[in-house]
Amino acid sequence: MLVVACLALAVWLYLLLARGAFWRCTERDDRAPAEPRAWPRVVAVVPARDEADHIAASVGSLLGQDYRGPWAVVLVDDDSEDGTAEAARRAAKGDARLHVVTGLGLPAGWTGKLWALKQGIDAAMALPQPPDYLLLTDADIVHGDDSVSRLVARAEERRLVLTSLMVKLRCESFAEHASVPAFIFFFQMLYPFAWVNRPQSGVAAAAGGCMLVRADVLRDAGGIDVIRGALIDDCALAKVLKARGPIWLGLTERVHSVRPYPALADIRRMVVRSAYAQLRYSPLLLVATLAGMVLTYVVPPFAAIFGSGAARVIGIATWGLMALSFQPTLRLYRLSPLWGVALPAIALQYMLFTLDSAYQYVRGRGGSWKGRVQANASGSR
Repeated sequence: MLVVACLALAVWLYLLLARGAFWRCTERDDRAPAEPRAWPRVVAVVPARDEADHIAASVGSLLGQDYRGPWAVVLVDDDSEDGTAEAARRAAKGDARLHVVTGLGLPAGWTGKLWALKQGIDAAMALPQPPDYLLLTDADIVHGDDSVSRLVARAEERRLVLTSLMVKLRCESFAEHASVPAFIFFFQMLYPFAWVNRPQSGVAAAAGGCMLVRADVLRDAGGIDVIRGALIDDCALAKVLKARGPIWLGLTERVHSVRPYPALADIRRMVVRSAYAQLRYSPLLLVATLAGMVLTYVVPPFAAIFGSGAARVIGIATWGLMALSFQPTLRLYRLSPLWGVALPAIALQYMLFTLDSAYQYVRGRGGSWKGRVQANASGSR
């Protein structure tokens, strides 16, 4: 017990001291960047499949931007059955800057979202004034009225090829309290934002809900086609673009998701869709990841409760470090610091989700989202 407790403590000391200070949540969009001399042309591309409940808020926030340059929105209605396109048109109230594209059938080799993005990007580039930047954003995302201006100003100031915001997810239900901040915490642990934002680092990541992309760089990289089968499309795109220039990823409170996750089953579906894909569908990586999570999250409370002597002391100290590291994320979501004590149980929940993701893949249901099975794009429908 003492040996594994010491190993767990060593893991947490590494995470706290040598992994890009991910847990501090310091990479944010709080600083207002300098305004560019001229505001470039921007087109938002919004893929939407059965999003009638959210699309009005999303489109309304995009058309309500204070952006001073040429600005338009392309909505791709991806075979919706709930009147998504009509809801978007009503929200636009005749605004000619909204262009609605009716999506074509999903071809082999593509995931649904990326095929919708491909069609939206093609439509954007075919406009009389092709954009300098493409804002790739989801249909459940609501933008503050200065969102696009700040994104573009940051991109121009730093000559970024990709500028992405980890939008603030909805966190109101008990299930969301128990899962959403941890999702952000784990994502930052996996992809430390400070490393993502360092050109010399090989770490690349983005958050798919809000990505501002240089249109010419994306075109020269081969377009969205180069990641057509990627289930974790945002990070795949970030890897492609970081090879061509600097990228930036940060937290924000100006852009948020309105998609609710009222029950743990809703959180489970979100995680299960891509968890095994993150492990490249490898059983060996699955076993190694689960073993690592047991050592990191389960051993400290186990040693603290059931150990004795030095093992118990180390277990308590490690559990305390774990809870402490979670505090900045909890403050971001304005939750009680006591949730930090529950992080081992929350991590155990994510372990079960990961196992479920692998199980669904073996059953041929991997990557299931809105009626499509997409874990292997070649067999998606």
